[in-house]
Amino acid sequence: MRLQIDRKPVRVNPDPKRVIARFFFNGNDRAKELIKNVMSISEEVTFGIISPLLQEYSKRHRNITRILDRHCDKLKPIFEELKIDYKSISLYRKLLIGSYFTHEYSIESAAFFNPSIVEDPDQNELKDGEKRMIISFRAVGEGHISSITFRRALFDKDNNITITPSGNYIDEAEVVRNVRYDKKLFFDKAITTKLNIHVLKEIESQLDEHFEYSNLHRVITESQKLEEDQIRRLEYDKVLWLADSYYEIAFSLDTDISDRVIFPVSEYERRGIEDARFVKFFNENGISTYYATYTAYDGSLIMPKLLQTDDFRIFKMIPLFGDGAQNKNLALFPRKINGKYAMLSRIDGCNNYVMYSDSISMWSEPIMIQRPKFSWEFIHIGNCGSPIETEHGWLVITHGVGPMRRYVLSASLLKLDDPTIEIGRLNEPLLTPNSDEREGYVPNVIYSCGSIIHNGKLIIPYGISDSFTSFAEVDLDSFIGKLKNDLKVTREYERSQAKQYN
Repeated sequence: MRLQIDRKPVRVNPDPKRVIARFFFNGNDRAKELIKNVMSISEEVTFGIISPLLQEYSKRHRNITRILDRHCDKLKPIFEELKIDYKSISLYRKLLIGSYFTHEYSIESAAFFNPSIVEDPDQNELKDGEKRMIISFRAVGEGHISSITFRRALFDKDNNITITPSGNYIDEAEVVRNVRYDKKLFFDKAITTKLNIHVLKEIESQLDEHFEYSNLHRVITESQKLEEDQIRRLEYDKVLWLADSYYEIAFSLDTDISDRVIFPVSEYERRGIEDARFVKFFNENGISTYYATYTAYDGSLIMPKLLQTDDFRIFKMIPLFGDGAQNKNLALFPRKINGKYAMLSRIDGCNNYVMYSDSISMWSEPIMIQRPKFSWEFIHIGNCGSPIETEHGWLVITHGVGPMRRYVLSASLLKLDDPTIEIGRLNEPLLTPNSDEREGYVPNVIYSCGSIIHNGKLIIPYGISDSFTSFAEVDLDSFIGKLKNDLKVTREYERSQAKQYN
């Protein structure tokens, strides 16, 4: 039984012209010299330099003056060291100083891949059979720093896909730190990140059972003042970096979804926000919420995290806890199962697991459900996004890594009321890189972080060699039938082999 896989003639390409203005700091000594140089010129010369800069860069950024002013504000401690009255500095001089500490960063210039797709919260003014979608991407720029970008798409009744053009500007969000921390959870997580145990115990003893960021910051600042050892002082900073992993971000109301980028905020994700797997989660009260599991990476440590939003404008980020919240490849089921949250994981980097929890942030006791079985997945298997609920079972798109580290897509079907039980599994890849999909930033890779069902078809957005994204479509009923039949054939073969060798 062969499945018909239709590759859509649609590609979503990166746009290297989409840039954000990032704060650039090259050390205290050089910063002091720069500030002295700018402070030494007259107001007339200052205006003559900054005026054409503002005119030029206002065409590339929505509010360049606000950005430069904010970047200048970050330098207040250095102005204090130089004994310069910050309040007395003119606006144009502040903007010019800010410009010397700003650089443009092209967020999609190096790679653009690993798409995830969910229904847009806004489904107004559509024709019958149409659905508006939001697609997220892992975008990579200079230095291989990953962020999350978005595009909006429209699917019609025949599953033709129209990608809405992205805007000319792209914005980072405002960061909001109004988190209240649970002491036990916070310090349990701190231990897993291998922070200095003596520093942790010292800080923990000075905090209440629930504390705010300002309390932690005060305790750490006071402790650092008493510490002369520079290496140990850094350990205090690392605790604050962990606290920075809990935050909210908010985008301006006047930005389109394609104008928004979720860029690393905390030190523990400074090397990237990787492979967001978005899912529309249905709560028991019938109200839906959007979540995404993702991997925060600081260059050496992997931290699984959870993102939550209702409108794709305001996002809340928290780390995930427990011995099951390890490694990459966490994917949340779109509803509770038997009263508990459920999650797919790959804690050992090789096999697929299912976990259950009473809390969406605490995960433990993973149960192995799949090992690599076929030659094209011998290196490892993993999920390609959250399970999709069908009347036949939980449909899970998987990826397998085989010879030459070629990535292919496959699929499994899990029992609805007990997803530890596999009731369907392809015995061949669903999708492999063809001759037009082999070349790119990372050759021989196709990968997805989430699919969707529309008009009786499964639509799989997939990244191609980490360079751009396309879509594949398969008839759902035929797909389910093949999943069940292939598993039956595989089990019959395994039984015959067992008899032969016994």
